[in-house]
Amino acid sequence: MSGKERLPVRGAQGDLLRLVATGHAESRAQLARISGLAASSVSLRVEELIDAGLLVEEGSGTSRGGRRPRRLRVSPTAGLLAVADLGAHHARLGLLDLSGAPLVVEERACDIALGPEATLDWMAASFDELLLTHGPPGVPLRGVGTGMPGPVDPASGRVVSPSRMPGWHNFPVAEHLGAHYDLPVLVENDANLLAVGEARSWPGCDNLMVLKAGSGIGCGVIVDGRLHRGRGAAGDISHVRVRADSSTMCSCGHSDCLEAYASGAALMGALSEFGIATRRPGDVVALVEDGVPEATALVRNAGRLIGEVLTVLVNFLNPDAIVVGGSLSTAEPLISSIRAAVYERCLPLATRDLEIAVTRGGPDTALLGAGSLLLDAVLG
Repeated sequence: MSGKERLPVRGAQGDLLRLVATGHAESRAQLARISGLAASSVSLRVEELIDAGLLVEEGSGTSRGGRRPRRLRVSPTAGLLAVADLGAHHARLGLLDLSGAPLVVEERACDIALGPEATLDWMAASFDELLLTHGPPGVPLRGVGTGMPGPVDPASGRVVSPSRMPGWHNFPVAEHLGAHYDLPVLVENDANLLAVGEARSWPGCDNLMVLKAGSGIGCGVIVDGRLHRGRGAAGDISHVRVRADSSTMCSCGHSDCLEAYASGAALMGALSEFGIATRRPGDVVALVEDGVPEATALVRNAGRLIGEVLTVLVNFLNPDAIVVGGSLSTAEPLISSIRAAVYERCLPLATRDLEIAVTRGGPDTALLGAGSLLLDAVLG
């Protein structure tokens, strides 16, 4: 039976394959210890997975005393995952193997305002091009995943009431991509993907709040080492009401939402009123680095407002760390203002060991998060 016919793998075989794919085990002995299965049962199932072309055993693993065990890993020919992190004006797209390692990653310009059909068809065509150009011959595509810059209903894979995404409300993103590929499809909020990917860089921290500050503002929440989705809106801080000197209408129809003051789109709009033109949030950061006072003041105020919103959440959730990613995260006044607000207003017990830091992951963090979540769907 070919590897393509053997996914998803059910039962104990699937559990063992998942342990290897996620890096929790790299030998038969470790699989037996973690799974609780007898060594003979593990060996039998590992041999079946090797025969199916899903695992390979080679080299030497880490010794715990005695002879070094042979190292297990997912076969390079077991399959590929196509993943994307979709933004308002660009998308980062990649092909990963089933262990989550990127084979190729590219960033391409796009316009989410063109609507869901045009954007998703463009995404599928981009995936097809990457597979044709960079996909190893004979290695099957196993699943497709994408992050969306808006709230996603995890049960249906539909975008719900997004800001600055005309025509996307309640669009069946998962169904549309599934009709093109007939494979497992993951559709997730982009901040959630960032949180899952970033959690890999914080060993020992089981509770994280991962803020994505870009064109919009979002937050992914990791609780006890797992993504907390709630019913799909967990971590969505963008429409929390904030205190401001003047009232500003948000795209959601309410006034004085955090996104209306502290998002990259809001900062760009405010700068335009000073006659300063910007095309993307990264331009705002560049202005801050160049010492433009209007940009610095706006970013510092944005950090203060974000910090005030996070204060309530830190006291409530008591995370190990707040991690800030997204295109605005490299603006030092943003981070320092967030720290000042949180440390000043939170309970001492909540901030005693709290770390507030810029993301440790690189530009592919959200793609790695997508690969991790998509792998569960592919193997399960």
